[in-house]
Amino acid sequence: MPQGEYRKLPDEELIFRYVHRNEHMAFTCLFDRYGHLVYGVCLKYLKDPDTAKDAMQQVFIKLLEDLKRFKVESFKPWLYQVAKNHCFMQLRKPVPVVNGKLGDVGDMEFEEDWHHKIEQEQLLEQLEAAIKVLNEEQRTCIELFYLQKRTYAEIAVQTGYTVMQVKSAIQNGRRNLKIKLEASRNVKL
Repeated sequence: MPQGEYRKLPDEELIFRYVHRNEHMAFTCLFDRYGHLVYGVCLKYLKDPDTAKDAMQQVFIKLLEDLKRFKVESFKPWLYQVAKNHCFMQLRKPVPVVNGKLGDVGDMEFEEDWHHKIEQEQLLEQLEAAIKVLNEEQRTCIELFYLQKRTYAEIAVQTGYTVMQVKSAIQNGRRNLKIKLEASRNVKL
């Protein structure tokens, strides 16, 4: 199939052709279609064009295997989340210390920015821990709704729950997360 024909195919068909037929042109088309999106996400979080470009390439290299391992129904929101998570992992890496000095001092942000990032990181860790202790129905619905940007109807189809069960699980899950996060804040104060 000529490259121009691949460009006309929807994401789902490109993924199918890459995963099941090993058509690398289909993957190349996904890269051409969404490379700028991933780069933009990486630049937003990592703040450096070269670092963002490297991160974009790492995300797409990871996709070579992830697309074969996971069933992806809504590619664009899923890819956005993958890129965002990759950036968060990059931001979690410690700043290198060389000869007793912090590496890349010229690129360091102001101290209050680092303090804010540390607070955000701690909040994300608390949120991840709180999500893990939700019951299965609430955890599944919260993750699908907020992390994978699925609608109530999509979640209902995927999980087998009714739309009302999905709404209830999300509402109760949010309330339980709020309680757990407030409790963990009070413990630390």
